[in-house]
Amino acid sequence: MARTTKPLTNTEVKQAKPKDKVYTLSDGGGLQLRVKPNGSKFWLFDYHRPYTKQRTCLSFGSFPDISLADARHNRDTSRELLAKNIDPKEYRDEENRINEAAHSNTLEHIAEKWLEVKKANVSADHATDTWRSLELHIFPSLGKVPIHKITAIKTIDIINPIAAKGNLETVKRLCQRLNEIMVYAVNTGLIASNPLAGIGKANQNPIKKHLPTLKPEQLPALLKTLAFASIKTTTRCVIEWQLHTMVRPSEAAGAQWNEIDFENNVWDIPAERMKSKKPHKVPLSDQALNLLELMKPISSHSKYIFPSNSDIKKHTNSSTANMALKRMGFENKLVAHGLRSIASTTLNEEGFDPDVIEAALAHTGKNEVRNAYNRALYLERRKPMMQWWSDHIEKAATGNMSLAGQKGLKVVSQ
Repeated sequence: MARTTKPLTNTEVKQAKPKDKVYTLSDGGGLQLRVKPNGSKFWLFDYHRPYTKQRTCLSFGSFPDISLADARHNRDTSRELLAKNIDPKEYRDEENRINEAAHSNTLEHIAEKWLEVKKANVSADHATDTWRSLELHIFPSLGKVPIHKITAIKTIDIINPIAAKGNLETVKRLCQRLNEIMVYAVNTGLIASNPLAGIGKANQNPIKKHLPTLKPEQLPALLKTLAFASIKTTTRCVIEWQLHTMVRPSEAAGAQWNEIDFENNVWDIPAERMKSKKPHKVPLSDQALNLLELMKPISSHSKYIFPSNSDIKKHTNSSTANMALKRMGFENKLVAHGLRSIASTTLNEEGFDPDVIEAALAHTGKNEVRNAYNRALYLERRKPMMQWWSDHIEKAATGNMSLAGQKGLKVVSQ
């Protein structure tokens, strides 16, 4: 007849005294209390490994940190695993590894990985802006939190103060970016579902505002103000360059000398610098070429046409034009991006083909084949349009100093 082990009592466990040598007290089912000469007590589970049948022990921890009831629960769980041919020690080690990995995958760490993927589809400036917004508003509170512990409640608590200040556009962007990070975490198997899917509904949507710009008839006033503004030559040139070429502020600020095809008078902007991630060609008017001639003595020894004032190895900041326009009195009236709107409105009013204008603005539709065809087709048609636009700018500067005039700096007269 099999020998029956009498279960231990709490009193027996508590009062077990140390001896000269290590000894064990058995509770049955493989559970043992090991008592050492120094008085410490440890719970052990004695079992045979599945398949190999090799005898081994699994530690459950020390008493009284692990009570008799806790030890019995761990023993029962281990026996259930053994019934399924699962080694409880290997199972615990794997659980610990998964848990440790989960805790090392913080929101900030996963956001870094997500942004590396996202960079392939956005401009460098957009990626920088994205990271800065997270650094400023999210990471101080949630950056070190494991991503599997991020909850909607915690996140909304962080975002609500931003919304209370009226920065609803910032709230919208943060919610979008956090959701993209969470979707990335789901797609890479780090979490089972996105806990932030609905946080955008926790605050009201921002009222859509168009970027400040001027009406076409206000172009002469802009050029007059620009002519007498106390700004650096590089800053004024980059504003005029953007106005003549109709590109975005970041594309203008980052212009490089090696992108200019002087033989064909075309500016080749590589895909990685474009918002659409598609290469863009800009036919250069006589006035645009004059701006380049003006910049050569200033920046020909630099990689960039419009270098930074503090470091010639870097290009001027994409916000430089905005800051200059603000100082010139155009705050809430015009931003650098609005220069494109002046061009678009003027050219549309003059009856130029809307498709050609859209091509000049590097706006693309969803049909990639049509986009590629249009880029090739409209380049030649854009050349006279771009020259007309530059001539129009020069005429609008009548009586003022024009850097892009036919002979460089001159007073434009009728």
